[in-house]
Amino acid sequence: MKLCHSLITFSLSPPHRSLSRHPKSLSSELLSHRVNLAESLQSETLKILEWPSLCTQLAAFTSTSMGLAAARTARIPLGKCSDESRRLLAQTSAAVDIFQPLDFSGIEDVSAIVDTSVAGEMLSIRELCSVQRTLRAVRALLEQLEDISAKNDLSKRCSPLLKILQNCNFLTELERKIGFCIDCNFSVILDRASEELEIIRLERKGNMENLESMLKQVSARIFQAGGIDRPLVTKRRSRMCVAIRANHRSLLPGGVVLDTSSSGATYFMEPREAIELNNQEVRLMNSERIEEQAILSLLTAETAQSERQIKYLLDRVLEVDLAFARAAHARWMNGVCPNFIAEGYENFENNALSVDIDGIKHPLLLESSLRKLSDLNKSSSSLSSDQDGITNSRIVSGAFSFPVPVDIKIGHGVKVVVISGPNTGGKTASMKTLGLASLMSKAGMYLPAENNPRFPWFDLVLADIGDHQSLEQSLSTFSGHISRINKILDVASEKSLVLLDEIGSGTDPSEGVALSASILQYLKDRVKLAVVTTHYADLTCLKEKDARFENAAMEFSLESLQPTYRVLWGSMGESNALSVAESIGFDRKIIERAKSWVKKLTPEKMQKFNSMLYQSLVEERNRLETQEKRAASLHSDAMKIYHEICNEAEDLDGREAALKAKETQQIQQELEVVKTEIDAIVEEFGNRLRTTSRDQFNSLLRESESTITSIVEALRPSNDVEVEGSFHTPQLGEQVLIKGLGSKLATVVETPADDNTVLVQYGKIRVRANTSSIKAPADGKDTMSLVPLSRKKGRRTKNLKNLRSLSETRKDEEVPFGPAVQTSKNTVDLRGMRVEEATHHVNMAINARGSNSVLFIIHGMGTGVLKECVIQLLRDHPRVAKFEQESPMNYGCTIAYIKPFLRNPLVNHRKNSLPLAGSSGLKITHQEIAEIFRSWRSDSTFYNFRNGNFLALTHEIRNPVHPRDREPYPPDQVIKELEGKFAFIFFDSKASAFLLARDRDGSMQVHCGTAANGSLVCSDDPNLISAACGKC
Repeated sequence: MKLCHSLITFSLSPPHRSLSRHPKSLSSELLSHRVNLAESLQSETLKILEWPSLCTQLAAFTSTSMGLAAARTARIPLGKCSDESRRLLAQTSAAVDIFQPLDFSGIEDVSAIVDTSVAGEMLSIRELCSVQRTLRAVRALLEQLEDISAKNDLSKRCSPLLKILQNCNFLTELERKIGFCIDCNFSVILDRASEELEIIRLERKGNMENLESMLKQVSARIFQAGGIDRPLVTKRRSRMCVAIRANHRSLLPGGVVLDTSSSGATYFMEPREAIELNNQEVRLMNSERIEEQAILSLLTAETAQSERQIKYLLDRVLEVDLAFARAAHARWMNGVCPNFIAEGYENFENNALSVDIDGIKHPLLLESSLRKLSDLNKSSSSLSSDQDGITNSRIVSGAFSFPVPVDIKIGHGVKVVVISGPNTGGKTASMKTLGLASLMSKAGMYLPAENNPRFPWFDLVLADIGDHQSLEQSLSTFSGHISRINKILDVASEKSLVLLDEIGSGTDPSEGVALSASILQYLKDRVKLAVVTTHYADLTCLKEKDARFENAAMEFSLESLQPTYRVLWGSMGESNALSVAESIGFDRKIIERAKSWVKKLTPEKMQKFNSMLYQSLVEERNRLETQEKRAASLHSDAMKIYHEICNEAEDLDGREAALKAKETQQIQQELEVVKTEIDAIVEEFGNRLRTTSRDQFNSLLRESESTITSIVEALRPSNDVEVEGSFHTPQLGEQVLIKGLGSKLATVVETPADDNTVLVQYGKIRVRANTSSIKAPADGKDTMSLVPLSRKKGRRTKNLKNLRSLSETRKDEEVPFGPAVQTSKNTVDLRGMRVEEATHHVNMAINARGSNSVLFIIHGMGTGVLKECVIQLLRDHPRVAKFEQESPMNYGCTIAYIKPFLRNPLVNHRKNSLPLAGSSGLKITHQEIAEIFRSWRSDSTFYNFRNGNFLALTHEIRNPVHPRDREPYPPDQVIKELEGKFAFIFFDSKASAFLLARDRDGSMQVHCGTAANGSLVCSDDPNLISAACGKC
């Protein structure tokens, strides 16, 4: 489908049988005549139905100059067949599902530039840059669609849009060549465009430097000789020269005067020695221009060769732009997607309607009730002229803010619909709404209707609406009317929709009725559907003789003498001419005289009876329609629930299998972790067994068995049940226990807030806690004593074995954590990072935190990808005891509670010193070394080096002191000397600094010693310990 050509589509019925008896040349001439006639009628019908105004309405939602031009000139594509229209609707639906607008910036309509290149004219730098930007932007457009499809899991829904640009030749080679030769930011040809150009420009640069240097020297000599007030080198007639007073021109013998000042007192002369250099400059400048033209000619030829591919890309971009414009238009008017009834649909549903549209509004009438197009911040022209035309054709005025919706219900098998009723009742507007809805659906546009509109796909929409009087063609109103109908009958096919307004009017009523009836009888056998309006009551009697006819009437309120604009399907309407004339303001005498004539022509009783009967039938019809809509709504809700239940039932087995598989995977992962821990205990038991005496064997065995038993017990399901009423509603001033804050009582200082949080006083700290984590203290009983939250002065941490016991705590026990108070040291900000970078920072932050501490992780909200990554990492990390949201009002921050490392006991810390571990070798890891430092001095900071070593320092004293000689000991020197070895030094509390280096595999056999000042020294080399400590 070439969008850049004529977009009016049509199909013709087979020629009459009589054409087969004519020569082939005559048949082709008649067929060509019918094709031209169909094009003319289709174009006129589009204007009659105000299709250009609707396209102008759509123009406000386009994003490219091509889309804007296509919409303003009514070149919106109409599907050539039902499949093509369905494809356009699928594109619109896909664009509706994508709420994120696409970026069309950089895309220009370069078709004129391409035509210029094909014509043999050389393109300018600006034009070639336009081609390059467009090619790059089109490729970026596809990348946007693919990115949106991947991120939002819309691959299936976006496929109609992806198919437009996929498999296209984006001419990346042409884009690369233009970018290689031209700098589009400065609109200059680069030196690298060709070797010849680079050589010329280098030679020209050197020549110009020599010329300027020489002229500056000449100008300086003239200045020194008094020939000019100040040295001046300039250019005249494209040649470099110097300024000199007219009476000192003798200072430049053999020089050439190029120009003079306006007063004639100053000459601009070219010195004799500069003539050859200037000539060389001119020659090089011409050579450069010729080479640049050759490069532009080459790029122009490349562009001309890619004409078809470039125009094809522009057509595809236009198709995407119009799809998103149709989607935006659908959201603007709250439209719904229409459905085409397939051929043979009646075989599946006997009571189906061939046209079933609920509550459709004319889109042009609806425009004045919606948000103004000028407020949409889209590129569109002023629509004032179109809006004036729309206002003149409005059905609803006065107190109504929205046009009255119209229901169009045409049963299957009906070929002709006759609409009767009063003037100004909405017959023509309803008929035009049906025609415009058919065109919109063919173009892939949504309809301003309700529920699911359904109707056939029409190949041609042919209309005869309005006065076709023409003095130039000597046509009266009736002649123009009949002439156009004759043309419509000539080109209409069995898939066409024909709309005729006031059929047979403008002549004698009896002859008009006869001609109209004959035309309708012809149409019922020739077209898919014909809708006509009339005031001839005799035409409504055709339904009694043929079921392919249907009647419809426009409702008229006898009480208010005003039309209601509702269509009564299956009814015959009255003209109500006298009521309309009276409402317009006719003289009462004229109205009374007309009523007297009606009484003479119609018996009084019959007139009264007809009026009462009509009124009762209208009331009954309205009641039945209300009941029908209610029943249809209930049936639709019931079917929706039924389908949901069926879908859930079909997917039940799959979900159950997936849940079992997930549980099995979790159990397997837990078993793998337990197996790893048990293997580590067994391996440790074997290592320690080799260095343990026979007397200690039993105790070592019991210790290992106890550790394995505690791991197994931790996995055993707990039978504990949450005690009812464990959640406590605190009162102001009450002392309560806070989950996670140990056994110390906290005081409630504020009543509970609306978000189920309460502010409590915990020592000198105020904490806001959830009411679900608050418990009342047991009456008469002491609460459980937990580990203190802070160390006393001079006290070290307990045995490192306690850290293992914390990880093996029973489920009903709580690991103690301090209050979650945020500082700069316990906060990591991930905003602006990618997933891989954020994962690395979180792992480093967790490893850097001490035991029983908290970590604030700021990930923000955004798309939720970063938050999901953090949650998954915290869920799987072995050092994270639990994690939670910071507060109910802050979803962008998560608090992680850090537990100790899982490892074996190494050293028993005593009150004020670190004793030896003896000369026995202990297997120690990098993480365990770090934990020793953190447990001994929690304020230490670690720095990693490229060679695998790392350095740990505190922040109390900046100049660390060596334990032996108390001299400054630079950390970089320690690291350099110990590279490839393993050694670390604990300094005493006076120095408050640590130095540490490790080997590359992260583990080794450790030997320990004590320095003279009581510091602990560990290394794999006993000689190093002896040198550092003096004893071992």
